[in-house]
Amino acid sequence: MTADSPEAPNTEDAAPAPAAAPAEPPVDPAVALAKEAAELKDKLLRTLAEMENLRRRTEREMADTRQYAVASFARDLLGVADNMQRALETLSADFRDQADPVVKSHIEGVELTERELIKVMEKYGIRKFDPQGQKFDPNLHQAMLEVPDTTVPTGTVVQVMQPGYMIAERVLRPALVGVSKGGPKAGAQETAPANENAAPQG
Repeated sequence: MTADSPEAPNTEDAAPAPAAAPAEPPVDPAVALAKEAAELKDKLLRTLAEMENLRRRTEREMADTRQYAVASFARDLLGVADNMQRALETLSADFRDQADPVVKSHIEGVELTERELIKVMEKYGIRKFDPQGQKFDPNLHQAMLEVPDTTVPTGTVVQVMQPGYMIAERVLRPALVGVSKGGPKAGAQETAPANENAAPQG
C-alpha cells in the first residue's frame, strides 16, 4: 500500500445506524376535522360568552355613570335647599298671619322655589329623607349627640338637625341626628306600647 493510497474505513469504530421510528397510524381526515370543528366551536362559545359579559358590564357601568354623574353637582345644590328651608323655618305662624301682602307674596315665592327645587332634584333621582322616629342606622345617619329620653327605645332618632339625601340607592348626604339613650332596648318596644296605650276596660 502506497503513502497516497486511501485508508480503508474502520468498520469497528462506526456508530450504529439509528433504528427507524415506528410509523404512526394514518389519521382519519373525518375524525381530525370533527376534532378541529369541536375546538373551534368551544372557542366561539367562550368568545360569545365573554362578549355578552362585557356588554352587560358596560351597560351597568354606563347606567351607573348616568345615574350618579350629577352627584357632585347635587351636593352643591343641597346647601341652597338647606338655606331655603332654614329661612322658611324662622318665620312663625303669627308673623305669616300678620305680614302685609307684599311680604306674604315673597314668602310664597320662596316656598314655591323650594318645592320646585325639590321636584327637579327628584327628577334626577335625588330625594330627601327625614329619619325622625326611626332606628339609628349608621349607613344613613350621622349621630351628632345623645339625648336622654326614657320614653322611646335607646337608639331612636329623636332629633334631626339636617335631613339626609339619597341619589338612587346611594347616600348623597347622611342625616345629622340626635339619638336617644336611657330608654328600653329596641326589642322591648314591640309589646310595651300596645298595653300602655290601651283604653281601660269598664
